[in-house]
Amino acid sequence: MTRLIPSIYSRRALVAAALGLSLAAAQHAGAQTAPAAFPSRNITLVVPFPPGGGPDLAARAVGEKLTTRLGKPVIVENRPGAGALIGAGFVAKAAADGHTLLFTPNTVVISPHVLPAGAGGGVTVARDLVPVVAPATTPLVLVAHPSLGASRLQEALEAARKSPGLPYGSAGNGSPMHFAGEMMKRAAKVDLLHVPYKGVAPSINAALGGEVKLLFVGLGGAVPHIKSGKLVPLAVTEAKRSDLLPDVPTATEQGVPGVEVNAWYGVFAPLSTPQTIIDQLNAEINAVIAMPDVRSRLSTAGVEPLGGPAAVLAGFVKADNERYGTLARELKISAD
Repeated sequence: MTRLIPSIYSRRALVAAALGLSLAAAQHAGAQTAPAAFPSRNITLVVPFPPGGGPDLAARAVGEKLTTRLGKPVIVENRPGAGALIGAGFVAKAAADGHTLLFTPNTVVISPHVLPAGAGGGVTVARDLVPVVAPATTPLVLVAHPSLGASRLQEALEAARKSPGLPYGSAGNGSPMHFAGEMMKRAAKVDLLHVPYKGVAPSINAALGGEVKLLFVGLGGAVPHIKSGKLVPLAVTEAKRSDLLPDVPTATEQGVPGVEVNAWYGVFAPLSTPQTIIDQLNAEINAVIAMPDVRSRLSTAGVEPLGGPAAVLAGFVKADNERYGTLARELKISAD
């Protein structure tokens, strides 16, 4: 069953963000008038990570159907770097006409809290981009290379205690996976060494090759390797088990409370994009997400369809900006 609001976000925060979005939308739209015909040319979905990971898979699933509905090609373009800020900066500088959009995980909100000031051109989602829709979420899971010999979380933690500094991989500095690893270190009182990669796909490849024995990863992109037994799922880092991985218990269930990290995907447009275009894109993407074959394709890829009004995504941005700013200070997370 699709969860409309991940449990780590308070309803009050989302309501407040929704009200803020309404005011912001009115200010951004102003007296602008949408072009007579939208779209008038190809639409580019910028994914700020390499091909092959969960964000890329989800963007392509949505883009294919969106092409048919809008009557213009929707092209996925990968622009990785600086914890999603390179791609975000590219979109922020694009024409505010709806033809260049950002399809990103919440890493883009977290990165400014851990990377040097000005990284990726200094772009911030709240200031430089406008929420369109949150197409999906993906559960985060801790997986192990079979050679570690662990099939449960406590077995992996025991291995870490026997080998202080045991490396764990993530999709990069400032990624939700990075935070999950540092929260696990704190909660379980183990010494783990963070090894960041440039995206989900490279981090999975590193785990498959045994370069790192542990990996925090979004389920999207890792599903086939879990099914084949090449990666062993140890724990879900959310408050509840995922419907996509029902047999894998949470960290809390296995005696390690306080490790709750969620990854969502959001579509954003440049600041000052006319509200009529934002509304049209929101409606069309929601229609795509509602298609049974798209939902099936996303679920098979380890991604949970979400959707809803732009205010939901605005609430996610506000909640994550506050939460991860605090966690970054508490956990002393910064660029490696």
